[in-house]
Amino acid sequence: MGSSSRLTTLVHGITGADPRAADAARRRFAELAVPPGALGELVDVGARLAAIAGDCPPPVPNDPGLVVAAADHGVYAQQVSPWPQTVTAAMVRTLCEGRATANAFAGVTGVRVRVLDVGLATPVQDGPGLCRANVAPGTRDLSVEPAMTSREVTDAVLAGVASAEELLGEGVDLLVTGDMGIANTTAAAALVTAFAGRDADEVTGPGTGVDDATMRRKVAAVAAAVARHREDGPWDMLAGVGGLEHAALVGVILAGAAARVPVLLDGVSAGAAALAAAAIAPASADHLFAGHRSTEPGADVALAQLGLRPLLDLGLRLGEGTGALLAVPILRAAAAALHEVATLDEVTGAGADPAGA
Repeated sequence: MGSSSRLTTLVHGITGADPRAADAARRRFAELAVPPGALGELVDVGARLAAIAGDCPPPVPNDPGLVVAAADHGVYAQQVSPWPQTVTAAMVRTLCEGRATANAFAGVTGVRVRVLDVGLATPVQDGPGLCRANVAPGTRDLSVEPAMTSREVTDAVLAGVASAEELLGEGVDLLVTGDMGIANTTAAAALVTAFAGRDADEVTGPGTGVDDATMRRKVAAVAAAVARHREDGPWDMLAGVGGLEHAALVGVILAGAAARVPVLLDGVSAGAAALAAAAIAPASADHLFAGHRSTEPGADVALAQLGLRPLLDLGLRLGEGTGALLAVPILRAAAAALHEVATLDEVTGAGADPAGA
């Protein structure tokens, strides 16, 4: 099967969430031995998990897996980041050595880590958890030409699909998205601007921290890129203004949705990828959770467009999957409540035979 056919088959296999299972979960929550409304938004989380699984109670996600997609960006040439591009490869090495922030958070929350080199400009040595699927040594400069060819974007999406499917085959029951790439918030802002129909200055944020002059260059790069692709379809849009890691995260989302496994989004790059995935396969949005509210303005825009409410708001903007990792226990708790919490009838003995028979 060719690459395009593989993706077409995958997309056509994605179905929406099951509203009947969601309703059953809400009824179950209403029966639990807690005051009405006491579990707040956790009820919505549990209902969404049930809808994704098509069953109530839904499986408790006990074996989550994080995919950190890593790549470099040609728009770096526009001086949109104060950090050298070699930092991308250095951070990939650090992730593989287990010494990045994402590793610490994954250890606390019991999440296995997979690092996907989908487009590093600087080669890295093999390391634990590193998957090599280097489509190209970074993208082209999106401010002056399309960032990827149609073949490159297809290959990058399929690399994400393959990483997700490998984890799913190992028993992973919750996919967590992460990203790594100097200048990738510029590409993320371009994707959000394009898919949400917003202006570049509304969506573009400071990323790793930039001064005013750098910020102006960043906004200008985003505006120039999106202006050339406003009328494009979703695949051409993703190729035109996205990054290889964003395309790989699209693949992770599509694979998770096709398998009816929840996908937990991290920050602005994951939100940008989710917008592209939802444009390609609208039903994929039913399988998403927003792990946290990133301080990047494009993240809020993306989540609003997707109809998602963040589970946490800690002022994070690191990437790597860090915010999403911290939200993993919330999903587990929502599912566990549906399995384990006694109902009011069970607590009070209502409906029991008064004669003890």
